[in-house]
Amino acid sequence: MPRFAANLSFMYTEVPFLERFALAAEDGFAAVEWLFPTGLDLNAVAARLRTHQLQQVLFNCAPGDWESGERGLAALPGRELQCQALFAQAIEAARILHCPRIHLLAGIAPAGADRVRMRETYVTNLRAAAQAARAAGLMITIEPINPRDIPGYFLNTQAEARAIVTEVGADNLHVQMDLYHCQIVEGDLATRIRDQMPLIGHMQIAGVPGRHEPDDGEINYPYLFRLIDELGYQGWIGCEYRPRSGTRAGLGWLKTLRGH
Repeated sequence: MPRFAANLSFMYTEVPFLERFALAAEDGFAAVEWLFPTGLDLNAVAARLRTHQLQQVLFNCAPGDWESGERGLAALPGRELQCQALFAQAIEAARILHCPRIHLLAGIAPAGADRVRMRETYVTNLRAAAQAARAAGLMITIEPINPRDIPGYFLNTQAEARAIVTEVGADNLHVQMDLYHCQIVEGDLATRIRDQMPLIGHMQIAGVPGRHEPDDGEINYPYLFRLIDELGYQGWIGCEYRPRSGTRAGLGWLKTLRGH
């Protein structure tokens, strides 16, 4: 059975953030992920991870000004220095949390943007980030995101992600394959998983179309979990979904997988 990480930005939101770690551990999760390290007492978070014997497996580099609509800077020409500064902060957060990987968001393409120039900027920033991450013993991921949830997001497809990872040519840069986004944009998930597996550094799940538990909607997750096992995936699968009616009430899918 794949290894699942609770996404604490989406799950256990019934309680304050620092209380979510205990609930995740009580429910049998060995790992967690969440969105951004900004605005958190990272030493307090690290203490919760130690207390509950949880591994932090992923977070996103700060995206710029989230409130004004920014969703990453890595592909935005003219924002290189800010991107580098935010990534340096993310590396320090990863050190405190003993987190092995950071997702670097591409950002939203402005209206009329030169996508060729954006791609060049993205590749340049990823190469610099990969070098900085390697010095810290870290992995970077990039994630294709569907344009329904984030209209205008620069990176949408698995083929685009694979081409960019290949061009950057860094062994610590991988694809973060979120099956929720992939289903909305492309479908044919089993084939996408087989094709991308050598480059996948992290996976995430949610039901489609509602982004609820993976037993809700059109994706046959039990089949895909068997396939992922057959392909020998050793990484984590983040549960980045919005519970329909309470986190614990919606964990039946996981209990069934565990044979409970």
